[in-house]
Amino acid sequence: MEPLPTRTDQTAPQRPDHVLAPRRGGAASAPDHRLRTWTLVVVSLTQLLVVLDGTIVGVALPHAQAELGLTDSARQWVVTAYALAFGSLLLLGGRIADYAGRKRTFLVGLVGFGVASVLGGVAADGATLLAARAGQGAFAALMAPAALAILTVTFPSGRERNKAFALFGAVSGAGSAIGLLLGGVLTQYLDWRWCLLVNVPFVVVGVVAGLSLLRESRAEGDRRYDVPGALTVTAGFALLVHGLTLIENADGLGRAVTLVAAGLACLLAFVVIERRSPNPLLPLRILTDRVRAAALTVQALVGAVMMGAMLYLAFHLQLVLHLGPLQAGAGTLPITISLMATVPFSTKLLNEIGPRRQLVFGPLISAAGVVLLFTRISADGSYWTQVLPAIVVFGVGMGLTMVPLQNLALLGVAGHDAGAASAAATAANQLGGSIGLAVLTSVYVAAVEGRSVPTALVDGYAHVFAGAAALLVVAGLVALVVVPRATRLLGSDAAAPAVH
Repeated sequence: MEPLPTRTDQTAPQRPDHVLAPRRGGAASAPDHRLRTWTLVVVSLTQLLVVLDGTIVGVALPHAQAELGLTDSARQWVVTAYALAFGSLLLLGGRIADYAGRKRTFLVGLVGFGVASVLGGVAADGATLLAARAGQGAFAALMAPAALAILTVTFPSGRERNKAFALFGAVSGAGSAIGLLLGGVLTQYLDWRWCLLVNVPFVVVGVVAGLSLLRESRAEGDRRYDVPGALTVTAGFALLVHGLTLIENADGLGRAVTLVAAGLACLLAFVVIERRSPNPLLPLRILTDRVRAAALTVQALVGAVMMGAMLYLAFHLQLVLHLGPLQAGAGTLPITISLMATVPFSTKLLNEIGPRRQLVFGPLISAAGVVLLFTRISADGSYWTQVLPAIVVFGVGMGLTMVPLQNLALLGVAGHDAGAASAAATAANQLGGSIGLAVLTSVYVAAVEGRSVPTALVDGYAHVFAGAAALLVVAGLVALVVVPRATRLLGSDAAAPAVH
């Protein structure tokens, strides 16, 4: 086969226009089309499970809080414990997937996720529930990067890759809203505990399908683990997020500043360790690529909005508009519908206008929807006139954003780094969500402190949505300034990235 020029993050020359296209003559060595399709189905459903569990408990939280006697701070940690454990351990999970085998890591993560879900579903107290949520996040940190790495090596280039990542990105974007809907159904008709126990049949199906359909792959070369890097990055994000959650309490401000400073110091130490390590947990070449750095930044900002704003939207629907759990969950469904309806159009736009413009206009359109939301909600308002139009616009913007996002984050990644780069992409989303939720919660508490309900609640939610809109504007500006104009994801005429 004729050798092709490649673009990697190591020694190969860099393509300045970041082109992605099919590998000519590579079909004979690739899995057959049917197997690739089923692989896409399995990893996409897994991604849905991972993203969905970040928000499925959102509608159920008032019920879980009442039954287990959780404080308002502990209530937030039911969401944060999952996202923080997930995001902090993703880089290590990505390297384990690379070295131990992506299929094996995927299956171990899936089984552990199911066990933690059962533990949370039968929890008799708040501490057990929080431990189970952290366990879910830890095993998701094995499962998610393995799934994304499997997708990367199964669809190395071309139009099939674009379509695969479009579906995967759409599932990621829709998962948060689907989680709120499913959480409402389960809470209203069964019990809040089923928001965790519902994972079990999905896990069983995923394990059976994974055993028969997925093919094993692993990185070649040096497979030593970077333990100091894993410890410093995990401690850094844990301290940072915990510190940010304390900012809302004036009495704990000194402790919050100390924890945030300690977290930032750990992250700085992590960068130093990665620069010197012969086999780093996160090779800095993954982050120094201009396009990938922009994609990861946008990913983090979008994650903050999807986790923070969606949770407070669920609270607004229940506590201000007095919708039941099912109605509140259904009230977020238009986000998913508008997002999914936008995906085919967004996929076609990739080759026509390029991903750069989509990553600029997508977040800005979503920001317009959030602005429409926080400027119109009121204590005696209507879902149909104040909420629905805003979240439809938001969903359309997310549809434009999600399709190119993860594709760009993994463009040109060398095979040895597939798991680490996949982990970085997912970690950006989850850690952005954790930090964003902590910051937006502090904004909410500052807005409602000492004020009467329900006016205070509405003002608090409006401040949260205003903060979310600002984050989306920043995301659009990052794409505008950092992503080169010539960035393309083409279906032909260029060489494939070096992913094996």
